[in-house]
Amino acid sequence: MSSDSAQYGSELAAPILAFGAHPDDIEFGCGGVIAAETQAGRKAHFAICSLGEAASNGTPELRAAESRAASELLGATCEFVQLDGDGKLEIRASHAIELAQIIRKIRPSAVLATTWYDNQHPDHARLGQLARDAARLARYGGLEELKGLEPHAIEQLFFYAVTPEGEPPNVAPILIDISATDVINAWQAAMSAHVTQAATRDYIDLQLNRARLWGARAGVAYATALFPNEPLLFQSLRQVGKGARQF
Repeated sequence: MSSDSAQYGSELAAPILAFGAHPDDIEFGCGGVIAAETQAGRKAHFAICSLGEAASNGTPELRAAESRAASELLGATCEFVQLDGDGKLEIRASHAIELAQIIRKIRPSAVLATTWYDNQHPDHARLGQLARDAARLARYGGLEELKGLEPHAIEQLFFYAVTPEGEPPNVAPILIDISATDVINAWQAAMSAHVTQAATRDYIDLQLNRARLWGARAGVAYATALFPNEPLLFQSLRQVGKGARQF
């Protein structure tokens, strides 16, 4: 086995952790990426930080049930984190510590969270900031509230945008090819599980069109944009994918 293959196998052994502010954020924002990872053999876990209490449609109980069904369709496990409630999320050290506890328990190599960019649902932007803080706190051995769990340093922190408005204009994304039929089918099924939200807006069509547009830029059928928190480090040019410019 080559060193590159061995490293890839090691990355698959570590799970991916995705944070969502609301019950459908992960599925709509990066569900295709999750499907691609789990279908390749990687474990995934969702931490959902409200029950969608402020939504125009659907009760918290219904939305939690939809999330459980959707995460299962994507091959992931999920948990619900009670912070301040839908529409009320605040930036607090105690929240970052609680998310850091989840990072230490799951011990992921990669964390995904909603972008910190302001022009979107305020819970999305604030959760992105909290997740970034949590990833740092999870590394520190001396924080009293975390001493029961072994410190853990993640390898990558990526942000996803639930809506086009949430895409930060000053950060170059990486594009994940999600064109495989099984991946797209699983993603669509997971989004369709959020029946209550279909009454508000055709979110599935929005997300598929976004993925088609990013894919067209890269010469593939569908792609999802993820925004890295810091520059990515490679050991060799062999690990770097092709450029996305097609025009």
